Amino acid sequence: MLVKILRRYLAPYKREIVIVSILQLAATIAALYLPTLNADIIDNGVVRGDTDYIMRTGGIMLGVTFLQVIGQILAVYFGARAAMAFGRDLRSATFHRAMGFSSRELGQFGAPTLLNRNTNDVQQVQMMVLMSFTLLVAAPMMMVGGVIMALREDVGLSWLVAAIVPLLAIIIWFITSHMVPGFRKMQKRLDTVNKVLREQITGIRVVRAFVREPYETERFGQANTELTDVAINVGRWMAGIFPAVMFIMNISTVAVIWFGGLRIDAGAMQVGSLFAFLSYLIQILMAVMMGTFMLMMLPRASVSADRIGEVLETEPSVVPPEHGVTHLPRRSTIEFKRVGFRYSGATHPVLHDISFVAEPGQTTAVIGSTGAGKSTLINLIPRLFDATEGTVIVDGVDVRDIDPDTLWGRIGYVPQKVYLFSGTIASNLRYGKPDATEDEMWRALEIAQAKDFVEALPEGLEAPVAQGGTNLSGGQRQRISIARALIRKPEIYLFDDSFSALDVATDARLRQALEPVTADATVIIVAQRVATIMDADQIVVLENGSIVGLGTHDELLQTSPTYVEIVESQFAVEAS
Repeated sequence: MLVKILRRYLAPYKREIVIVSILQLAATIAALYLPTLNADIIDNGVVRGDTDYIMRTGGIMLGVTFLQVIGQILAVYFGARAAMAFGRDLRSATFHRAMGFSSRELGQFGAPTLLNRNTNDVQQVQMMVLMSFTLLVAAPMMMVGGVIMALREDVGLSWLVAAIVPLLAIIIWFITSHMVPGFRKMQKRLDTVNKVLREQITGIRVVRAFVREPYETERFGQANTELTDVAINVGRWMAGIFPAVMFIMNISTVAVIWFGGLRIDAGAMQVGSLFAFLSYLIQILMAVMMGTFMLMMLPRASVSADRIGEVLETEPSVVPPEHGVTHLPRRSTIEFKRVGFRYSGATHPVLHDISFVAEPGQTTAVIGSTGAGKSTLINLIPRLFDATEGTVIVDGVDVRDIDPDTLWGRIGYVPQKVYLFSGTIASNLRYGKPDATEDEMWRALEIAQAKDFVEALPEGLEAPVAQGGTNLSGGQRQRISIARALIRKPEIYLFDDSFSALDVATDARLRQALEPVTADATVIIVAQRVATIMDADQIVVLENGSIVGLGTHDELLQTSPTYVEIVESQFAVEAS
């Protein structure tokens, strides 16, 4: 998966890759040339006492060194640009893929792991790419060139290179092979820590209300300890790499000086050649050491790439049509035709054989016990899910054949779980209509029965809203969410249990204010309270995912035992 991601998202930066390779090649050639010049100074300048030769060759060495430094700086610059751009593109691709997921895929992955994959995992791959540009191009050149130049200086010591390099490679392979499973566990444990922390921050009020701080502290501590244990285990293996490399390097230096001294004593080698050979051996081992840096990052980057690949290769279950219908012939008639829905892997369907029609100018209410499938039913209209059986039809066209923007542009949706974005009340209202004027916003707030409390705020429409609207009450959040749907003046209104946080009086005023606004629109309301939907033109009664009653309030009192039971239970509670 790592190779696949690199091929796809590094392809636009071929020019930078070529430039980096050329610069690294130039810097490597310069680095390989320096020991030879140094050997010439020792053998030809120092031995002969030729000061001019030493100065001239030393000047050449300074020039070569300068070119090497410039080459490395430019290589790192272009490599960093390409790596950062690669990370940007990969984050963007992961984000857009996640944004295209239906509720099914979002539930399958979960928010914490999607956040982690789009931040930490992308960063791991991005850092590996940066290290590749900095080290991976130079390391093989340095190692191969070092071997060639070392053999050029003295073939008699070549057996040291043949023995030392494979030994070091085997040691590094052994260590890194034990790091891969640890990195895989680390990313999963990091997901768990993020999930627990997200839950605790989001549910801090519940935690405090039930005095569960000690339990939550222990739960987070356990997740944190599990992550720490895995990280320490991986760190132990990682810590062994550098001592192993330095040990081999020091042993190699001693061996070269020992056996090289014997060859010098025998007259088979010059002193300058010994120093050059030693320099080349160190360069070879440094190249292996640079490769070690890559090997340290490669396992974690590979695990992260696999996790990113899971997101990128997961196809959304809700797929936009290639040539979607952009013009609908009639005015927002909604028809459910033998609709069924089953969650992936579920043994029983959530909805079964649902058939009814919601006409413009009418209010259709959906009621039923908890788990009856009410929210799932209403979510099929904007295609948050796709029906697994039957068809959902808007204006005579299957919703799966309608262009998504055309479909969503007709819908004003108020979800069961209200969510407001950080910003202001005005910025949240403009989510429904980006060019909304202040008059339009105040009008929508007035209909939603939110004008009074917004006017009471010192900043009015510019009053700050925390992430999720946590600085507002449940009823206030619900009314702003309703105003957000109203401000776009859609042809279809979907209210998914959107009045549950309102008191009876506010609920009644809101429904009365909605009547003239939604007179020509198709309105579908999911509700728990009978009082909210008594005046609906038709009421759909759900039980265990099937329709067990369809009609007006009075008709259902005569024909639907389930509806009668709901009515009696609620009025009995109110009476008591």
